[in-house]
Amino acid sequence: MLRRFWLFFAQAVTVLLALMFIIATLKPQWLQRQGQFGKQLAEPIVALREVAPGMGSGGNVQNSYADAAQKAMPAVVNVFSSKDGSLPPDPRAKDPLFRYFFGDKNKKQQQEQPAANLGSGVIVSSEGYILTNQHVVDGADQIEIALADGRTTNAKVIGVDPETDLAVLKVNMTNLPTITLGRMDQTRVGDVVLAIGNPFGVGQTVTMGIVSALGRNHLGINTFENFIQTDAPINPGNSGGALVDVNGNLLGINTAIYSRSGGSLGIGFAIPVSTARSVLESIITTGTVTRGWIGVEPQDVTPEIAESFGLEQKSGAIVAGVLKGGPADKAGIKPGDILVSVNGQDITDTTRLLNVIAQIKPGTDAKVHLVRKNKEMDLTVMIGKRPPPPKQPSDEGDDEEGG
Repeated sequence: MLRRFWLFFAQAVTVLLALMFIIATLKPQWLQRQGQFGKQLAEPIVALREVAPGMGSGGNVQNSYADAAQKAMPAVVNVFSSKDGSLPPDPRAKDPLFRYFFGDKNKKQQQEQPAANLGSGVIVSSEGYILTNQHVVDGADQIEIALADGRTTNAKVIGVDPETDLAVLKVNMTNLPTITLGRMDQTRVGDVVLAIGNPFGVGQTVTMGIVSALGRNHLGINTFENFIQTDAPINPGNSGGALVDVNGNLLGINTAIYSRSGGSLGIGFAIPVSTARSVLESIITTGTVTRGWIGVEPQDVTPEIAESFGLEQKSGAIVAGVLKGGPADKAGIKPGDILVSVNGQDITDTTRLLNVIAQIKPGTDAKVHLVRKNKEMDLTVMIGKRPPPPKQPSDEGDDEEGG
């Protein structure tokens, strides 16, 4: 009995091995499919553990920003400004042959045409207040606003702040859409943002990018710089338009681009909403922007300067000059002093000094901590009112640079 069982078992094993040999020889793909099937069962289990629902960055990916765009777009307007004056002459007019055939008629026609500018703006109040860039409306005799719903009207300038390149306009219209102001303290590098404006006059356009950097300065664009840098495409005509977050809230006013060609290279700058709000409220209240001032000519303390003068202080703002009779002069500040802090706020460079002093109300006392000949000391300075910047001659007919 036992011998018969082993004989049957040996025959079964022999037949099975023979079948496997035949299959491996004639149909090897059958065996491969089985191996793949086993893989397919195992792989999803590992993948599911790695990207479990609600975990990881993939759980917060947004497929569309249409809601944010639809919320903000109605409050972004096109700004058309014009001023009487001549446009730049046709360069062909220097050609004697051109003048022989056409004379000065072409030049006269150009002088009769008003110089025009194109930009964008943001309605921030149902009372008709609009924020835009100062360079969009600079020297304009007439300003026309075109809303997203097709309505148009003339606007008047309430006030401008050349030192931040901001201007406040006002229109008399009803049922105006307004934008919600966002919070800069909640904005981080890497946040998705949308730029809304009228680039090249093609019509209202929305572009997307991220916040590339915060607090950009030393760019030589404005006196007071604290820019949001973004790679959201910004082009000429976007100036004064809105930079909004993914909820459609205003984060900044688009103002400039870094470009060698005149088009977007992915480096754009916007004035933060915190700065824009401060300028807006000051202009509406007083018609101008009032800033603090102490009357010094500061210079950054660099390692080279510190070494050449034998200074132990490696940061701050060194006083290169003091205005005679100014607040700093009256307080006893002298050339060569290094300003380290003002009212407890650290001064790391001249930009920081300007911003801190500007935020102090004129007529109030400020405690200045400084270093004089490697000795620390404190002085009290009565903050004065910053004088308006000298008016720059306008270059009629220049194309808008950036934004």
